[in-house]
Amino acid sequence: MNVSLNPRLARFVEEQVRAGRFSTPDDVVNGALARLQADEELSPPDTDALRAEINLGIEQANRGELAPWDPAEIEAEVERRFASEADSDDRANT
Repeated sequence: MNVSLNPRLARFVEEQVRAGRFSTPDDVVNGALARLQADEELSPPDTDALRAEINLGIEQANRGELAPWDPAEIEAEVERRFASEADSDDRANT
């Protein structure tokens, strides 16, 4: 399958690879599609549960119940999970 990207998206893909977030342009596209697929698979109960968790976190933050966190570490974990899901999907489709 061949896919054509508009220039803006092509630059974005190149920037992601250059920044080391992904190894190849294919990894960027597969990660993006995995995220889109996951978004579409959220059922209304899943969405409601997610909203409840978010509200709980907001309430805890408002009470000052915060834990230290590192945004770069969280981003890296998300990328690892998406890469792992994409790899699992690749193995399932071969």
